[in-house]
Order: sequence, then structure tokens, then C-alpha cells
Amino acid sequence: MEGAPAIPQLPPHDASTPALSVVDMHTGGEPLRIVLAGCPEVLGPTLLAKRRYMRQHLDHVRRRLLLEPRGHRDMYGAVLVRSELPDAHLGVLFMHNAGYSSMCGHAVLALGRFAVDFGLLSAPPAGAREVQVNIHCPCGLVAAFVACESGRSCGPVRFHSVPAFLLASDLTVDVPRHGKILVDIAYGGAFYAFVNAADLGLDVCLAKTKDLVDAASAVTAAVKAQFKITHPESEDLAFLYGTILTDGKDAYDEEPTTNICVFADEQVDRSPTGSGVTARIALQYHKGLLGLNQPRAFKSSTTGSMFTGSAVREAKCGDFKAVIVEVSGQAHYTGTASFTVEDDDPLKDGFLLK
Repeated sequence: MEGAPAIPQLPPHDASTPALSVVDMHTGGEPLRIVLAGCPEVLGPTLLAKRRYMRQHLDHVRRRLLLEPRGHRDMYGAVLVRSELPDAHLGVLFMHNAGYSSMCGHAVLALGRFAVDFGLLSAPPAGAREVQVNIHCPCGLVAAFVACESGRSCGPVRFHSVPAFLLASDLTVDVPRHGKILVDIAYGGAFYAFVNAADLGLDVCLAKTKDLVDAASAVTAAVKAQFKITHPESEDLAFLYGTILTDGKDAYDEEPTTNICVFADEQVDRSPTGSGVTARIALQYHKGLLGLNQPRAFKSSTTGSMFTGSAVREAKCGDFKAVIVEVSGQAHYTGTASFTVEDDDPLKDGFLLK
């Protein structure tokens, strides 16, 4: 056959719903499906109001894009919306298998590249080697710094977080089948419980993923039942997003420390987790185990992918002593797609296997 094959076209079909067009990326193995077209307008005067509107009126978009048959239980998504903040280049709503997150570091790293390459901000000045992209996340404004060359993204991206802080240290939680476990709870745009996997009888580097997921889910459920999460600025942010099991190596070291993040409905992050790295650095800094501008490497136990992070300056969040954290990683494009929704498809809104 001569020449390139033609792009296949669907035959005529009964579909009154516009197709959903997406760009797919991944950061350290963790997917991100960015909605380009097909999502109705998300209404609301603020980003948090838009998040509530999306949950109440447009959740079918999340289900259609992230769940089977178009996605899978560990797919992650982003809907771009207008921000009310004058300094923001874009606003974003994060989607996962159970709903909507307040922050997602791997997505911010990918969206930085996407914003530069898809012209969501002014073209970089001639000779610029890095471009700042201000991304309004539900937790607040986050600055991504995108390496670029000839006006296009290239190489790694880094971001500066919202103020991150330790909410509770060495909290004793009774976890079914595991007994009383010490737990730290920290905020990096979302709240996570942190547990040394060894305290649960597991090696985070060697254990089966299912065993780690079961243990992390048990911790999440126990913390939710026994401890009230509060945020000093917004009730919308006051929820436990998930549990991160670590190798216990919180003291500063030049060697990477390994963790796994289990969030939402037992969704497993393939990356080291950007907001999790942010929260873990805040934890380490608060405990005096890490100083300002001391970089640490964080490794995913699922894929071996790496992020680096450091506390770059002190800050405040309400009455909490906090830090601004810089997280670095690299995102890659994986493709584009246009998803059709047929009116008579009984599974058109997706499903999730338990």
C-alpha cells in the first residue's frame, strides 16, 4: 500500500452528544487525560464553585472519560476552566475514579508543558529557556516553570506549591487487622496520611501492589473514622485524599526514598505523587529532618519513576507554619483521541469494576 493510511472515520451513528476530544499525557507513568472539547461550560463564579457545579451537573463527563470502556479505574483527568484570579493563565479541575481532587502535582507538571505547547499563554520571549505558567488549582494558585526551546516545551518541569503544612504528627490510629499504628497527616494541596509500610508488616519496595493497596485503604478508612480533617481556609479542602506508604526514610539522605500513594477509590498513583511529595517534604521539614533548599529524590514503588523536591521558603496557612515546596518531574505526551457517546449505549456513562 502506497502512502500513509487514512485516519479511520466512524460510520454514521445515532449520537446527539458531541464527541469528547482529549490529549493524553503521563508524568512518571501516571496518566492525565486533558479535555480539549466536548465538555459543556462549567458554571460558577469561583474555581471551587465550578468544582461543585461539575460534581453536581456534569459528572457524566468524568465517568465517560475516566471509567471503562474508554478509561480504567486508575485513569486521571483534567478539565480546563476559566479562573477568577487575574494572575492565572488557566484554571483546572482534577478528576479521578471517585470524584474531584483539590490538587494534583503530576497533572500540574504535565499541564505546564501543555499550556506552552498549545498556546494557552503568550509566546515565550526569544531565547527564553524557561516559561512560568500560573495554574489555578482548587487548592490555590500554583506556579509551574517549563523548560523550553524555540518556543516549545522540552525536558523537565518544576512547580511551586501552595503553602504545605503538617496537620498531625505521630497520631495513634487503630487500624483493623494491624492494630495501633502511628500516622502523620500532612497537606500539600490535598491531605494525606503517611505511614511507614514496615509498621504494617510490609516492604514498600517488594510487597505486592494489592497488599499495599489493601493496607493503605485500611489506614485511610481508619483515619477518616477516628480523626477530623480541618483546613484553616476552606471547608472544600478539608478531606483526606488518601494514604501514602513509605520506606520510613524521612531523614535527609542523598539516596531516593520510596513511597506508594493510594487515593480516591483505591486508585494507585504510578508516579511518586506531586502533591504527596509536597506534603511529605512539609512533614520532614516540620520534624527537623530536612532543611530549606535541601533537595530530596522520591521514587515510586510501582514504576520506579522519580520526582525531586525541596522546601524553598517558609510560609503560613492560617495559624500553621508552612513551607512552599518545589517539585520537579518530566511529563510526556502519549496521544490524542476523540470519544463517541452513542445515545442507545446502556454503558455510555461508564462503569467501574470492584
